[in-house]
Amino acid sequence: MRANGAVSLRELARVVQTSEVTVRRDVRALEAEGLLDRRHGGAVLPGGFTRESGFPQKSHLATAEKTAIADLAAGFVEEGEAIVVGAGTTTQELARRLARVPGLTVVTNSLLVAQALAHANRVEVVMTGGTLRGSNYALVGSGAEQSLQGLRVSRAFLSGSGLTAERGLSTSNMLSASVDRALVQAAGEVVVLADHTKLGSDTMFQTVPTDVITRLVTDEPPGHDDRAATELQALADQGVQIAVANGSGVGHGPGQPGQPGRDGGPGDRRGPRRDVPLPGQRRSHAPGGGAGGPQLRSAPSLSEASGGRVADLAPRRR
Repeated sequence: MRANGAVSLRELARVVQTSEVTVRRDVRALEAEGLLDRRHGGAVLPGGFTRESGFPQKSHLATAEKTAIADLAAGFVEEGEAIVVGAGTTTQELARRLARVPGLTVVTNSLLVAQALAHANRVEVVMTGGTLRGSNYALVGSGAEQSLQGLRVSRAFLSGSGLTAERGLSTSNMLSASVDRALVQAAGEVVVLADHTKLGSDTMFQTVPTDVITRLVTDEPPGHDDRAATELQALADQGVQIAVANGSGVGHGPGQPGQPGRDGGPGDRRGPRRDVPLPGQRRSHAPGGGAGGPQLRSAPSLSEASGGRVADLAPRRR
């Protein structure tokens, strides 16, 4: 169904080599779990959920936005850190930038992330076990999850198929979701990389609940994208720290919007960025009580930097 959107009972019976009576019973059970909707003579994907695209399709979507997000996210990685990086086209872009961080250890279940770091002689790459899922070149299954047991790193960088304030980060594949949850358990804080096209999209399997997400790194939503703007505000209201990259791949610093600020001077690997400060401390500290990465500072609101299309992301008073 994820490949075609709908299937007939007859086709299902042929593929799994059993009777239509057995298939009908199994389809009824899957519907009870919310994984599909029954239709006369077959079944379809549940309404309102985004279907997963394959890697070839994903690699050509929002490429400029993913590059800008990766540039900004790389600034949150410090020399000598140990991190986990999940599978995805955006995290692949991030990995290409991490090759220049000395003393870094990267744990990943993604062949694409490992490939991007394969020739980085100052970066150690640790791969999970598991079964290869060819559609996104990721290792999944019990082998991948078991290899993460007992692991502890400072932070996890994850992407997904959709992000909403209500459910957090989600994906369309159950096996991928299960491994992503194991990656989250190993990390002191969670950084989600998601371009504006994923904001407000909901998919089947929740990977990271909103209250576990420490920071979202995203791009500037277009002025007409009210859904993305609304979702950003809702995420901020729930305490997610927002870092927004502009079209040139950097965030807005504390100076003029779009211009380098204190972070963007010569010799600063992180480059300028804009963080939207939010109240309270979430999972902002690495194991051992040390700081979990660059601390957020006051910055102009999104409404000031983006012409008023996105409201100031300070949480609304309840």
